Amino acid sequence: MDQVEGDANQDDTFMFVGPIIHSISLNNLEFISNGLLVVSEGKIVTVQKDVENSDEVRRRWNIKPDKVYLMQKGQFLIPGFIDTHIHAPQYPNVGLGYDLPLLQWLDTYTFPLEKKFSDEKYAEKVYDAVVRRTLAHGTTTANYYATIHKESSCILADLVKRHGQRAFIGKVNMNKNTPPDYGETEESSIQDTKDFIEYVLNLKSSLIKPVITPRFALSCDMNLMKGLGMLAAEYDLPIQTHVSENLEEIKQVKMDFPEIKNYVGVYETAGLVNCKTVLAHGIHLEPDELNIIKAKGAAISHCPNSNILLESGVCPVSKYLEAGVKVGLGSDCSGGNTCSILESIRQTLMLSIQASISKVAEKLSIQQVFYMATLGGAEAMGLGCVTGNFLPGKEFDAILIDMNNSSVLDLLDEYNLQQLFQKFIYLGNDQLMKKVFVASRIVKEL
Repeated sequence: MDQVEGDANQDDTFMFVGPIIHSISLNNLEFISNGLLVVSEGKIVTVQKDVENSDEVRRRWNIKPDKVYLMQKGQFLIPGFIDTHIHAPQYPNVGLGYDLPLLQWLDTYTFPLEKKFSDEKYAEKVYDAVVRRTLAHGTTTANYYATIHKESSCILADLVKRHGQRAFIGKVNMNKNTPPDYGETEESSIQDTKDFIEYVLNLKSSLIKPVITPRFALSCDMNLMKGLGMLAAEYDLPIQTHVSENLEEIKQVKMDFPEIKNYVGVYETAGLVNCKTVLAHGIHLEPDELNIIKAKGAAISHCPNSNILLESGVCPVSKYLEAGVKVGLGSDCSGGNTCSILESIRQTLMLSIQASISKVAEKLSIQQVFYMATLGGAEAMGLGCVTGNFLPGKEFDAILIDMNNSSVLDLLDEYNLQQLFQKFIYLGNDQLMKKVFVASRIVKEL
């Protein structure tokens, strides 16, 4: 038998033989044309190049013949994608509202939708769909925003566990400048967040972690943000929020907090900026803000689709990478028009060309952007030692790509592995993702 069937158990040992592609570092994308990868007890135990006798390796690791996948022509293995910024409740609005800039878009489209998540049945319907869809698009790790509703946020955690995705999940906090029927008090927000944290921790899943999630500085007062900073420290949790997405937003933040020098400084004052913080967007960062982010070891989630669709601006990503700041990719559904990180890769590449033409920043390479979608995202989320590439000791989060689908693209010539990879990046979609694995378990199979 030439394929792995069913869900791989933690006790299983199995092997892939064939082309393997993964990032070693920002500028080093490794192509292994004739490779071999062994997974045992949920961890990658060896990756080999220029394999002459895979059967010898199979016997050495005592792998059953039906646990060997011999990749066919046009197939290759890549790490799973990592979405460092996605709003799960906004999935029904994907494709809507791109005629408005950020703040008007929030009031017109987003807040009216999110308040519907007080209905737990509606929440279950939407959250089930978004987890299934992201897994179908190869997102093995997602950094989710939920809503202010504790109960429906717990439902999202349950569904992530049921479907086997690796995820960070945040109950959103907002007690200022909120719609009359969609807001919290400081006290209820802190208490509901503590209850949510305890619920997720009690799921006892190594794949799921709560994340502290103040929506942004315009919707949280300083007392709430400081309380959330204390919770993050108490439970040793990551933090996610938005920063410097829109010029009008930045102006209003400075008016709300006149005693603080800049937007990032607001979060720093609240104790919300550290090596476990992921700041979405960061399009218009001031030099001092970038210095704080670098010094604290925080990360930026680059969200190319929403940055353009909501007319927020072009992010100078290469400048942040050159400064040594961690940068991952975010779909930012539904500010972005997709929950596919592959689409985010494409948009990042194209927008970096525009940034270069406009003298905003240097053009990014395909190696750099693929890194951001995989290993860079893992490092942004504090998972660099767990996932993101295929180094031995890491968990097996992977996508088996099969380019032999004529409904998606035509392969009309002979292409080497690098060329097939480029075609996948620029032309591919979820229909080329034959299998998706999270922690060695199959979570999607075509």
